[in-house]
Amino acid sequence: MGLGMFPGCQTTLRDKRILVVEDEAIVAMLVEDGLLDAGAKVLGPASSVGEALQLIERAASDGGLSAAVLDINLNGEAVAPVADRLAALGVPFLFATGYMEGCDTGGHPAAPILYKPFDPTMLVTAVEALASAGR
Repeated sequence: MGLGMFPGCQTTLRDKRILVVEDEAIVAMLVEDGLLDAGAKVLGPASSVGEALQLIERAASDGGLSAAVLDINLNGEAVAPVADRLAALGVPFLFATGYMEGCDTGGHPAAPILYKPFDPTMLVTAVEALASAGR
């Protein structure tokens, strides 16, 4: 499904399971394609807190997650419960948001933030750093 957009990064995320939580379909597809091109197994994209929490629980009982990419606002709903659950499980995550600096990260100030629009290679690099630190 990946588009081969990042030929130099094809295996950097091999065997890493990455959760994508994003409510904008086009952004979700771009994030997913970038991660797939880097060799990741993508869970999601989930477009709501409830859907994301279900994916996390399913993944927790089936090998876990290496990292996650979270949009801060999902159709007006804060992603904080998802971030809280990932933190409780020890899964590293980053926020991908259109909000400006100083946005509310739901009590997770140490989580990296990518500001939209971002370059897909920046996303892959940031997720690589998370996944290698996490597992």
